[in-house]
Amino acid sequence: MTIQADYSVLFSAGESSGDQHAANMFLELKQCSPAIRGLGMGGAKMRQAGIDVRYDSAGIGVIGLVEILKHYGEIRRALNLLKQIIVQEKPDLLVCVDYKEFNLKLARFAKSRGVKVLFYVSPQVWAWRPGRVVTYGKAIDMMAVIFPFETKYYEAEHVPVRYVGHPSVDKVHPQRSRSADFELFGLDLGRPVVGILPGSRGNEIKRILPVMLAAAAKLAAQRPELQFVLPQADSISDAELAAHLGDSALAIKIVKQQPYDAIQCCDAVMTTSGTASLEIALLGVPMVIVYRLAGFSYWLGKRLVKIPFIGLPNIIAGKTIVKELIQAELTPDNLAAEIVQLLADGDYRQRCLTELQAVKQQLGDGGGSRNMAELALEMLSGP
Repeated sequence: MTIQADYSVLFSAGESSGDQHAANMFLELKQCSPAIRGLGMGGAKMRQAGIDVRYDSAGIGVIGLVEILKHYGEIRRALNLLKQIIVQEKPDLLVCVDYKEFNLKLARFAKSRGVKVLFYVSPQVWAWRPGRVVTYGKAIDMMAVIFPFETKYYEAEHVPVRYVGHPSVDKVHPQRSRSADFELFGLDLGRPVVGILPGSRGNEIKRILPVMLAAAAKLAAQRPELQFVLPQADSISDAELAAHLGDSALAIKIVKQQPYDAIQCCDAVMTTSGTASLEIALLGVPMVIVYRLAGFSYWLGKRLVKIPFIGLPNIIAGKTIVKELIQAELTPDNLAAEIVQLLADGDYRQRCLTELQAVKQQLGDGGGSRNMAELALEMLSGP
């Protein structure tokens, strides 16, 4: 589909993964409609794609009630700015990318002002509060889901829904061969590599990176031949990392803007829960998934979440295929022990690799960003 009309699309992405998804979608939109304009809230990836980012979302990508309350003023300012843009600039379409509660409020406002709303990346209604399907259905014109099993929840309530495919399937590809990356990053091909992925939010870095570093120190003491790589998320500053790495005696290779090349070098990875865990699965690298919230946020979440997993590979598989260390279970000893098992236990490692391959197959052949662009163009050109 090619459209020449000068449409404007308002994007609202509050987190690092959403920033990437919005950027990929907009690049596909520009291929189909060169005159289209993008603006809104996001980060570096959206800017690079040519979207006019009016509010940088780096400071509001937080999870958990306590964390959200701490950043409430900044979140409120972002919401008010986007509402102002809707009133003053009257975009033709609002694309809400994940960031569910914020974007639900924005979607309601946009709909009340006659702006079409496309919600990209469904809230995980199958994990918590299934009744919210109806709530979101009233605030949007179309829900674009990235997992095939999600459509049934919306169809049951007659909410317009389209399965577009997971955007990570298209974008998770290293730029170089594994051997070329080892040379570029100064790594030894003859020694195992452990990846450290502490997350893309500031509060994740504070809560999780110290535990990962302590686990890495234990691993280095047990197995001096190990090498460590840390792919730095675009949303995390050098200063945030330095605050934790400054006291560490470990030799850790920091890799910027090349996460998939860094991950493909790894024999095992310790990762914060989120999109990164799915990307690691697509690259076929064994991992352990970790997370830690403020105590009250975790207590509340345990009462709302209806599924037994938090890691996307486990959710898609419908069973535990990757170890999860959550809250009190997240200790340096537990984390180090799991990495050792993934490296040293051949049968355990192979079972993990086989299950990760099955997850990859479930996600299909890709085309998610292109499908999203075509869906957006349908909505723009339709009644």
